[in-house]
Amino acid sequence: MVQSNNIEAFRQRMARCPIVAILRGVCPDEVVAIGEALVSNGIDIIEVPLNSPDPLESIRRLQTHFGDAALIGAGTVVSVDDVDRVREAGGALVVSPNINPDVVRRTVAYGMVSLPGVATPSEAYMALEAGAHGLKAFPADQIGCAALQGWKSILPSGTRLLAVGGIDEITIPRYRAVGISGFGVGGSLYKPGYSPVQVGHHAKRLHNACRN
Repeated sequence: MVQSNNIEAFRQRMARCPIVAILRGVCPDEVVAIGEALVSNGIDIIEVPLNSPDPLESIRRLQTHFGDAALIGAGTVVSVDDVDRVREAGGALVVSPNINPDVVRRTVAYGMVSLPGVATPSEAYMALEAGAHGLKAFPADQIGCAALQGWKSILPSGTRLLAVGGIDEITIPRYRAVGISGFGVGGSLYKPGYSPVQVGHHAKRLHNACRN
């Protein structure tokens, strides 16, 4: 995918299914089959955290296999060197657990999608000022729906806020009810040892929760 198209592709994919799949712990030898299970069930934004086994190889394999059929990137990106490595592996998405303005600016300069982690409105504004395309509210299960609803009232109109942490098909409707527009889903979608069939079942349930 041409780098300049990454942002628009992200917006379009989020409009169809507002879920970023977090494949923490995935191995390169299984990643394509897991990716197939996700994409075939409507989840086509995939994040491989950098603390997974050989994450850059997994990103390369996903990008090679899916091309324009999915938006592929990395999570747990905490330095500008990490951003460089993800770009070299073909990644188009950079997700972080924290807000580092240098990481955001490097990501934006490359035309990649930037989703830094924030836990307060002050951090949210810092991320937006650095150029972030969306905000990862993390850990959402500790921040809470009521707090995020409050954030929505003071953040700039159109800010894309993703709840990450403790997200499943039960909690998704609660966040949607207070105006949260997207989700990062990890353990309720994939854990090491889950088969592609299991991941497919989980993906279908999560996708349906968003549609409903």
